[in-house]
Amino acid sequence: MRFHNPKDLSIALSIETSELQELFLWKEDISASKIKGDRRQFKRVKEEVADIFIYLLSLSDILGLDLSEAVADKLEENARKYPITKSKGSNKKYDEL
Repeated sequence: MRFHNPKDLSIALSIETSELQELFLWKEDISASKIKGDRRQFKRVKEEVADIFIYLLSLSDILGLDLSEAVADKLEENARKYPITKSKGSNKKYDEL
């Protein structure tokens, strides 16, 4: 586990995310139905998403971070920052609402 430290895992996570983005680079039609309909493309997206998830789980594990709790906390924070009555249909940041 020599390279399983927060620095290397976060870098690996970023690289895998970039590899996922690369699959969409210069594509005009990137709809979900188009991806699902292209078995080769879907397989590549699936593999990159799995790599991202593996690194995210590994990073969370070595930091002792409860990923479910972190997600729940973030959703609560977003709900406070972006109340539906003010933010629905808007792309403004919370400090602009």
